[in-house]
Amino acid sequence: MLTCKDASVLLSQAQDRPLGLRLRLFLQLHLLICRGCSNFNRQLALIRAAVRRVRDDV
Repeated sequence: MLTCKDASVLLSQAQDRPLGLRLRLFLQLHLLICRGCSNFNRQLALIRAAVRRVRDDV
């Protein structure tokens, strides 16, 4: 089982590179049971979308 620290590192890494199947499964399982990490994942997605919008407007 992943810790929240492990999950947050993997979520950050997943923004830059694809994760292997095993890591993706462990991460998805953790996100199903951890509200804090699920929120962090949504925040990362919002930040990434905002940066894309700013980049596209420049």
